[in-house]
Amino acid sequence: MNNNSIIILDFGSQYTQLIARRIRELNVFSEIYHFNISAEKIKQINPKGIILSGGPASVYEQNAPFPDRQIFKLNIPILGLCYGLQIITEIFNGRVKSSHAREYGFAELYILSKKSIFFGLKNKEKVWMSHGDKVIKMPSNFKVIGKTSNSDFAAIENTKKKIYGLQFHPEVIHTENGIKIFENFIKICGAERTWVPEAYIKNTVEEIKQIVKNDKVLCAVSGGVDSTVTAVLVNKAIGKNLICVFVNNGLLRLDEDKKVLKMFKKVGINVRYINAENLFLKKLKGVTDPEKKRKIIGNLFIKVFENYSKKIGRFKFLAQGTLYPDLIESVSVKGPSTTIKSHHNVGGLPKKMKLKLIEPLKSLFKDEVRKIGEKINIPYEVLWRQPFPGPGLAVRIIGEITKEKVNILRKADHIIIDEIKKAGYYDKIWQSFGVLLPIKTVGVMGDKRTYENVIAIRAVHSKDGMTADWVKLPCDLLNIISSRIINEVKGVNRVVYDISNKPPSTIEWE
Repeated sequence: MNNNSIIILDFGSQYTQLIARRIRELNVFSEIYHFNISAEKIKQINPKGIILSGGPASVYEQNAPFPDRQIFKLNIPILGLCYGLQIITEIFNGRVKSSHAREYGFAELYILSKKSIFFGLKNKEKVWMSHGDKVIKMPSNFKVIGKTSNSDFAAIENTKKKIYGLQFHPEVIHTENGIKIFENFIKICGAERTWVPEAYIKNTVEEIKQIVKNDKVLCAVSGGVDSTVTAVLVNKAIGKNLICVFVNNGLLRLDEDKKVLKMFKKVGINVRYINAENLFLKKLKGVTDPEKKRKIIGNLFIKVFENYSKKIGRFKFLAQGTLYPDLIESVSVKGPSTTIKSHHNVGGLPKKMKLKLIEPLKSLFKDEVRKIGEKINIPYEVLWRQPFPGPGLAVRIIGEITKEKVNILRKADHIIIDEIKKAGYYDKIWQSFGVLLPIKTVGVMGDKRTYENVIAIRAVHSKDGMTADWVKLPCDLLNIISSRIINEVKGVNRVVYDISNKPPSTIEWE
């Protein structure tokens, strides 16, 4: 157990993962747990602090989610955010009710005390609100330290018990000094800021050694940063007992297989190649549902690995580059978060899988993985390669997968990336790619009527994949991309640009 951590109790907020992310940015380990984790279990974890997340419920409703009340007797500092503030209010004999004037968006917080959680802030701060309920009666023995025009008790504290409540969301970037508030809470908790890449690498390598011992590990590699960092970490731990396998599933980008094998040779890892293109395309024939696609691909990956492992020797473990956001979006990891979509290396795994999983990155966000990668000398072009989904082009072809559609999208996607690189935008963008839509439109080429496919361009800015903003690419660049796709890719006569943010949309279309 990491007893220099701050844990987050999840009440179903859309921002819960951002809280964990902000704490880690300050070099303190944070992890999310279900809201009803017992006080006894928390005592065993022995964290330095506890944060109560926001959530969609109302504390005055029947069956509203509440934490184990004994957590307030553990003498551990507690910070409640939004719904978390309202929980504190209700438990300590205050009162919460529905507000006639709800607060969503920016608000001005008037700070009344700057001795603790608000130390170093201005008298007036811009914060982000998202609530329909508000505190109307203060909890016993608490002091008001901040208010807004709509909330007289927007921030409260009990310094003796080290319990703090904020009606706003310091975890979102719209709260200008939110990170400073978390920094103050870390100081109150007495947590040491030792969550650094070097410590993570040392601990992870040692942990893999202890788990694997003298057994062999089969590692699925794709050439992306996640699987590459995974492979290098496992290689550091067990050396020759690691066997890396690259599967060509027929859903890769143009010349992807050749580039991946060349790259792994460069980092000193021998990779075995399996061409399973026909097998995957056959299994996906007629399948249109995105969740079925992901699960078919995930299951087939495991079967391919298991069959291959039988041919070359006995394996006990399978290493994967699963990240924390993969787990959060696929399943309720430790809290009541809603399943958004299954990831190929999470939701697609068969229940009776024979190989045990080694997932050294499963507690990390993408930018943390890159920091680890820098420390273990992974090449820049690999480290900063834009994310590519495990199911490959299958989740970028809306509807049924065919070899013809794969070829169309492969060529279009190559043009998109090629031109974005030429324009100097590739390293500035989190992810950019093409999507083949399940519709055809009328066009005119060479004075003849055409009825052909549509390609959507998607480009987003993001920090950790949990939220994303669409990129305002220059019109001239979009024009070049569109012209090249329509002129060079047979079967496409229209190109459109996706201007949706996450949320409400996801980064991938499926």
